[in-house]
Amino acid sequence: MGLIASSMKETMEDNLKKQQDFMLQTQQMQLGRQIAMQHMMAKKQMSIQMARQREMFNWIASFTGTVSFFAVVAATKSKNPKLLAPILPLGFITAYQWDMAHGDKMQRIKRDAEFILDETDRTELPHGDLNLQLIDQYRTKK
Repeated sequence: MGLIASSMKETMEDNLKKQQDFMLQTQQMQLGRQIAMQHMMAKKQMSIQMARQREMFNWIASFTGTVSFFAVVAATKSKNPKLLAPILPLGFITAYQWDMAHGDKMQRIKRDAEFILDETDRTELPHGDLNLQLIDQYRTKK
């Protein structure tokens, strides 16, 4: 009788161990899928943002070109060089939009963000990171 009970106990422990291993593998796979999904979503959002920047650049460049053309025509007809003044700020805005849409500005922003994240003291929260104990203390205080 004791032999059967010990055999059943070993079988149950083996089954429990197998179930725990299976649950751990399932959780790891699920976490991996969630991370992959978040990464894919971030890439899709970034591509939409880049497409929006490129579309905005087309409009701003067209506006700048039109204003510049009419400013040059007006300045030559009236012989007033002050009419060329809007070309300078519009040129800077257009150059910024080009750099964002077609240049490497996003790479520079990414490098800068990585540098800031490496400086842990700049991104630390006041009183440190949140944890379950702090959240429970806050909740019970209210």
